[in-house]
Amino acid sequence: MSSSAQPPKVPANAGKKTKSGGVSITTKIPGPNGEKIVAEDTKFMMTSTKSAPIVGAKGEGVWITDVDGNRFLDFAAGVGVLNTGHCHPQVVEAVRKQAGELMHFAGTDFYYETQARLAHRLAETAPGTNPKKVFFTNSGAESVEAALKLARWNTQRPITIGLIGSFHGRTMGALTMTSSRPPQRRRFMAYAGGGTHIPAPYCYRCPYKQEYPGCGLYCIKILDELYFNSVLPPEDVAAFIAEPVMGEGGYVVPPKDYFQTLQKILKPYGILHIDDEVQAGMGRTGKMWAIQHFDVVPDIMTTAKALGSGIPIGAMIFNAPLDYTYQGAHSNTFGGNLVACASAHATLDILSKEKLLDNATRQGAYLKQRLQELQSKYDVIGDVRGLGLMVATEFVKDRRTKEFATALRDKIEHEAYHRGLILLGCGKSSLRYIPPLIVTSEQIDEAVDIMDASIAAALK
Repeated sequence: MSSSAQPPKVPANAGKKTKSGGVSITTKIPGPNGEKIVAEDTKFMMTSTKSAPIVGAKGEGVWITDVDGNRFLDFAAGVGVLNTGHCHPQVVEAVRKQAGELMHFAGTDFYYETQARLAHRLAETAPGTNPKKVFFTNSGAESVEAALKLARWNTQRPITIGLIGSFHGRTMGALTMTSSRPPQRRRFMAYAGGGTHIPAPYCYRCPYKQEYPGCGLYCIKILDELYFNSVLPPEDVAAFIAEPVMGEGGYVVPPKDYFQTLQKILKPYGILHIDDEVQAGMGRTGKMWAIQHFDVVPDIMTTAKALGSGIPIGAMIFNAPLDYTYQGAHSNTFGGNLVACASAHATLDILSKEKLLDNATRQGAYLKQRLQELQSKYDVIGDVRGLGLMVATEFVKDRRTKEFATALRDKIEHEAYHRGLILLGCGKSSLRYIPPLIVTSEQIDEAVDIMDASIAAALK
């Protein structure tokens, strides 16, 4: 579930055979085999990590089959990890081949062709013509940690600014800049230190009660007009970190000129711009990097999730002059693991060969259109937003007051997976739609039909 509330009651249709297109639900969720695994997990696994009692057994393309034979349409894609789909044959073959040759040698202490070539490829994808370098990590949080360290090392300043509602990871340094939900931060203070936040460009819920473009982008200009003249001396600020499209905070898309205005504010003070592409990058929005929609070149970029198509790997891409000047300033053991590198190479090949960025643009527009049709049918859908195949619907109790409808959102998510559609919540009352980038319009139609039925059931 997307909140700590108790789950809704099992839908009346649970356990009845449901088939629509490729979806096939023949047992309750979880079924008898799934129940045993959920019970074992509950007994031995750390609490606080699970969202729904779906017990996966096999994945193929946009489909997940559970241990009871139920077939789901996956519009969560491993939280944006599986842009190439589940178990893409080319990825599987690349992993098998590398695993049979060399899986690990001595971490980052020695040299590997596949590592160097992957760094070269990633550097070439990054926006801007300036020379880039790469550091490999194991996750998005570690990529953010590396970026925060690099910014602080270069500027020798203690403060990093982020956006309220942002998500950058749960390790202590990344958690300093994460602010999407209270449970992520509760009881962990003090963090790594030096982190502060300002309101996000959340136009649907402007914290300053203004409207774009008449607002003149007050939400970012206030940084220079107020914060830098009061509580945040700019000469003490190392970096500003932001997701180009806010992820866990609700899939918030900033105005087109937001990041251009941000950089105009930062550059005179020598403040670095960290672009967190962990969820939005690797083609998710129809461009390789979501920041490319905004026509700016960040100083540091972070990525992970979809880079390895299911094999853990992340990276920090940065302006070459920011590189450390001595050995030992930063390193790790498993960064650039050879099997993960092989998976990443295959992922980049597939994105290009199968024209998945074009598909993300085309199918993303169609998905938004279909969701807007649902919005015209149900007053509880207050907003439909997104870029490419990074789309969300925000649920409200009243369109005029925009009061959050968190319980309803959770109910709809629950109804959806019992009907065979896997979704994840984001923000206080939004659902995100992030299928693999191989998704077809027919599969989108099937997902929207399930959503239609799920909303109707939740409103009863």
